[in-house]
Amino acid sequence: MDNTPPVFIVRIVMTERTHKTVEQAEQEGKYIRKVRSFVKREGRLTKGQARALELYWDTMGLNHENGMIEPETLFGNSNPVVLEIGFGMGKSLVEMAKNAPELNFIGIEVHRPGVGACIALAQEEGVSNLKVYEHDAIEILADCIPNDSLTTVQLFFPDPWHKKKHHKRRIVQPEFVETIRQKLKVGGVFHMATDWENYAECMLDDMNAADGYKNLSETNDYVPRPDSRPLTKFENRGQRLGHGVWDIQFTKL
Repeated sequence: MDNTPPVFIVRIVMTERTHKTVEQAEQEGKYIRKVRSFVKREGRLTKGQARALELYWDTMGLNHENGMIEPETLFGNSNPVVLEIGFGMGKSLVEMAKNAPELNFIGIEVHRPGVGACIALAQEEGVSNLKVYEHDAIEILADCIPNDSLTTVQLFFPDPWHKKKHHKRRIVQPEFVETIRQKLKVGGVFHMATDWENYAECMLDDMNAADGYKNLSETNDYVPRPDSRPLTKFENRGQRLGHGVWDIQFTKL
């Protein structure tokens, strides 16, 4: 009997330069690495999060594959719509939705445990003016959110990608800024917040360079934290330690 261990050959297929598009390559069975604005750090679902997803996704969840939404049909009213990108575990988003029943909220988050936690808390707090996506925000904006439909877009504490060589991965880039402008109604507000000063400076530079926006800051830079943005436990701790937080608000002209 031959006891020689088996030899496994791994074949790595590289995409040829002749492929003109990602879609064409994928149709031919090639894998293309896509640049994302996030890193998927998937944790394990708790029983409560899994139960919330199972029981309430049909009423609170939105699916990318269903395409473009109609906010008035979705919420059953014509209230203004606030979109939050990257809501984490959802505590602040649920608090905002509970405190402003006259508004409708849509949250986007890629991490399933956070989505489950958000839905569970919304049910616990009796919040009914909130819907959530578990998907990449860039694709949701492109495929599901109508132009001129949002009153506010919120981007709070996105991944700062603090190393200079990783700055290109930051979600706030000129193309993203223009996409947000298209989705906002005239007079709508793009509200960003970060605890990373360099990122705040870059955000401000990108917004100042963009067409069709006006800074709401009286000093042409940052605004005080609005009461509508809850003070998180993380932010409260940072303030005690002397860490800064920068809020930026621009309105669509």
